[in-house]
Amino acid sequence: MGALDGKVALVTGGTSGIGRAIATGLAREGATVVLLARDAARGEGTAAGIRATVPGARIEVLVADLASQASIRSAVAAFTARHPRLNLLVGSAGVFHKTRSETVDGIESTFAVNYLSHFLLANLLEEPLKQGAPARVILVASRYGGTRIDFDDLMVERRKFTIMNSVPPTKLAEVLLAQELAERWGPFGITVNAIHPGLVARTHLLLEVGGMWRWLTNTFGGTPEKGADSALWLACAPEAAQVTGQLIAKRKRIPTPGQGSDRSARQRLWEESIRLTTQERPRDPAGASRESLGGNRAESGVSPS
Repeated sequence: MGALDGKVALVTGGTSGIGRAIATGLAREGATVVLLARDAARGEGTAAGIRATVPGARIEVLVADLASQASIRSAVAAFTARHPRLNLLVGSAGVFHKTRSETVDGIESTFAVNYLSHFLLANLLEEPLKQGAPARVILVASRYGGTRIDFDDLMVERRKFTIMNSVPPTKLAEVLLAQELAERWGPFGITVNAIHPGLVARTHLLLEVGGMWRWLTNTFGGTPEKGADSALWLACAPEAAQVTGQLIAKRKRIPTPGQGSDRSARQRLWEESIRLTTQERPRDPAGASRESLGGNRAESGVSPS
């Protein structure tokens, strides 16, 4: 028997890299793994590949675009219609964009996908996680060093847009989110942690990144399986059941300096995140003027495999 027999896991970013390695490991431990994928064909191809590696793996594909809040809401509705409880949520999706762009919701794309999508997804899945308790939430973040979140320019509109001033703050934001959710959800038997996977070579994250950074990462980075190790430990190990609100690397807690230990920054991020997921958005094609975290307006679907 696997450590996760009878458990349900939902994984974002599970079609490649660390996310796929995590999904494969969870399936190997017996979980029913729901892959959140933007492209249905790619999701089904990944499911088939995992099944070939793990015979008998229970894989489902849930179609959603993490750059669209309406799509996330609809995906959650489709998931909960099939699964009233959720035991494990893994947020592994991420992007590295060289140039600035905005989502349909008017949010800077890197911030929207890397962080805000996981904020919204986790909050929408609060009740299924409570129903699945003891439950675990794991966010694939990064060691962020001296990075700070510029709350006065959260959408990187005033500053020059670069990968280095857009991506690291989103990883810090995921650490702050893990801390906040751990505190809020601890009484309900839900643990929440972030991991630093280290450099991982040849991932889709680097498709837009060239030059020395790509060379260094592909030369010295580890395998996706190595990057996934701490996440799988947090998901499966009995000794990880009480670990919560931490940033983990190589199965050990690492420090969260600067804003990563700043409760006021964490609170401001939470307030901004609520605002950005409930604000009026005139470009929303559904035409509604305002929506709550629990709203649902788009088409999506779950494909059992």
